[in-house]
Amino acid sequence: MDLIRIGDKLISMEKIIESIEEMLKLRQQGLSQAEVAKKFDTDRTFISRLENLGEVRKGKTIALVGFPIKNIDEIRDMAVQEGVDYVLLMTDKERWDFVYEKTGIELLNEVMGLIYKVRQYDVVIIIGSDQRLRLFKALLDKEVVSISIGKSPITQDKYIDPDSLREVIRKLKKGDD
Repeated sequence: MDLIRIGDKLISMEKIIESIEEMLKLRQQGLSQAEVAKKFDTDRTFISRLENLGEVRKGKTIALVGFPIKNIDEIRDMAVQEGVDYVLLMTDKERWDFVYEKTGIELLNEVMGLIYKVRQYDVVIIIGSDQRLRLFKALLDKEVVSISIGKSPITQDKYIDPDSLREVIRKLKKGDD
C-alpha cells in the first residue's frame, strides 16, 4: 500500500486512485457532476477540475466501422494515431467468420451490442457497400459519414487510402463539413 504522510495526515494513494476511478466511471455512466460530488461528499467543482485535469481533447467522439477492408492494420494504426475512439474493421473472411461462427441468437445479440456501442459516439464513419451504408444510416441516429467502396455485394477486400481517410477524420475533429 502506497502511503504518504502530510503533516499529521496519513494518505492512501490507493484510496485516492480507486475513488477517482469510481467518480469517472459514474460520470461515464451518465451521472451529473453534482450527483457524483454528492455521493463522494465533495464539491461539484472538484469533479469538474478532476475532469479538466485529465482531459486529452474536447470535441466529438468518433467511431470507425468498415468491411471488407484489405489494409485493416494500416487503417487501424492511422485511426488510433488520429484519436479515433472506437475502431471496428474486418476483412471479407473475418466478416463471414463473424456471421457463421455463431448461432442465430448469438449473432443477433452481438450485432445488437455492436449497434449499441457505436451509437454511443457522436460521429460514425462507415466504410462499406452502398447497401450497408444505407442500413447503417437508418440504424444510427448520430452523424454518419459514409465512404462507399462499391455496390453490394462486395466479395473481396478493398484497399482504403489512409491519407484520404486521415483527411476526413481531421476535418471531423475540426468541425468542418
